[in-house]
Amino acid sequence: MNAYHANPRDPSGFLKQAKKQLGQNFLRERGIIEKIVLALSPKADEHIVEIGPGQGALTLPILQKTGKLTAIEFDRDLIAPLTQAAEASGGELNLIHRDVLQVDFSQLANTLGGKIRLIGNLPYNLSSPILFHALAHAHAICDMHFMLQKEVVERMAAAEGSKVYGRLSVMLQAYCQVTPLITVPPGAFRPAPKVDSAVVRLVPHPPEAIQVADRARFADIVRAAFAQRRKTLHNALRELCDDADIRAAGLEPQMRAEQVPVAGFIALASQSSQNSLR
Repeated sequence: MNAYHANPRDPSGFLKQAKKQLGQNFLRERGIIEKIVLALSPKADEHIVEIGPGQGALTLPILQKTGKLTAIEFDRDLIAPLTQAAEASGGELNLIHRDVLQVDFSQLANTLGGKIRLIGNLPYNLSSPILFHALAHAHAICDMHFMLQKEVVERMAAAEGSKVYGRLSVMLQAYCQVTPLITVPPGAFRPAPKVDSAVVRLVPHPPEAIQVADRARFADIVRAAFAQRRKTLHNALRELCDDADIRAAGLEPQMRAEQVPVAGFIALASQSSQNSLR
């Protein structure tokens, strides 16, 4: 068992070293923690699920406000100290020891009795897979508050025409409202990463507002369009749609992916999907 500080409010009380292979950087800065919890505004009647609680920097303050929390932690060495720290705080912590990519968020929401709110300081090397995994269960999620590499957050929120606008921007904005919230310097973590981080809020669009009819087709078109971003739509998408589809979607074959708004990709996926059925 790893030793930990008796004060559950002190995330520095865990004496465990971060594991580089798991991409661990433990949040320590009290002011940043308070800002994140304020942005989350957790309430007792909500089903909050934390991904990667680590040393409890967010876990324990949230528990103090809600009294209960579900957390998904892959690192076995953190299970015992997290459990004991939660007990010391008087909160009810339901710890799931599993790879988050193997967790069915829809099933978890059913088990908890309602839509869930996700929060987490995500490992930088797994941020995109986790985002896309959560996206697949967006119907079961109220909102998401994630700490990520700042440049990833900038890509998520980018508009067409931006140098960082890409597949991640389109795929997330098609299904969610993306709002950057807080910039976090390296010194807020131990060990300190080499780059700035940022907290972002993702709010899934209501089902009736999502215009993507064929999600697989949409994903294929976005992936192909940005695979070689300097190619025109005519060249990048020749195996998925023709110039007539592109024009019918209100676009031009000589446009590049970075010039196409999210709505344009949605229209193109719909148009090409209709033609493929003829």
